[in-house]
Amino acid sequence: MRIVIAGGSGFIGRRLIAALLDAKHHVILLSRNPEKTLKTFPAVKSEFWDAKSSGLLVDILNEADALINLTGESIAAKRWSSEQKKKILSSRIESTRAIVNAAEKTQHHPSVLLNASAVGYYGNVPEDEAAETYPKGIGFLSDVCDQWEREALKIQKLGVRCVLLRTGIVLDKEGGTLQKLLLPFKAFIGGPLGSGRQWFPWIHIKDEIGIILHAMENEKIEGPVNLSALESLRMSEFCKTLGSVLNRPSWLKVPEFALRLIFGEMSEILLQGQRVVPRKIIDAGYEFRYPDLKSALTDLLH
Repeated sequence: MRIVIAGGSGFIGRRLIAALLDAKHHVILLSRNPEKTLKTFPAVKSEFWDAKSSGLLVDILNEADALINLTGESIAAKRWSSEQKKKILSSRIESTRAIVNAAEKTQHHPSVLLNASAVGYYGNVPEDEAAETYPKGIGFLSDVCDQWEREALKIQKLGVRCVLLRTGIVLDKEGGTLQKLLLPFKAFIGGPLGSGRQWFPWIHIKDEIGIILHAMENEKIEGPVNLSALESLRMSEFCKTLGSVLNRPSWLKVPEFALRLIFGEMSEILLQGQRVVPRKIIDAGYEFRYPDLKSALTDLLH
């Protein structure tokens, strides 16, 4: 397949590109810096895109079989000032809108758009199970995901299948949340954040990539898809298992007030959670490589 990827420079994008190349797909990466991209992926064709202009995309998308959009300002890059919140939202809306508008102008429409989203769509869900039919939650992240998904779904008017990748916390030793959590545990001061009662919807990077590929190839999958592991854990249980795998204690709680003082509104990423159920991908026959946390962390850390 001829696959166009936007926002592929992050740790998920890099792993996804490697998997697509291994599967002998032809990959075109949209980038603000094509020369830099070619140094990382010499086998990938890289095209310039400013992540907002649709005119630059029409010729590129004209022969695409599939589009994968991972574009967006990092949620955890900076404290959530009013300006940063605008950047988080606009970077997602503008890029997705440009992709949909460009696809509308192509003579040959792609068969599918896989558009990033997050389990933050559900807001804070202390007790219920959040499968794909669970309603939208309350809060900044929920609003961002909702508006982002609505923009992506507009491509359906072209007869293009649209998959919304509602991703949980992706575990990978080369980046993301796990890398940040390892430092205090290795220093023997690890422990849960806040109360420890919040759900921690995790997924191994290999299953993250596996589900994306499964959703791309399975024509029956569309709409929201939860990308999270089969095993649901609370923050305290996650940290206990992480400590066990590292042979380190999990005892030092970071109080909620301290997190709010340090991170401000952004602390909701750490203090809220959802018991996410990947119902749709289970029903579609996907088999998880790492359904439980212990096997996932053992693979990543040993």
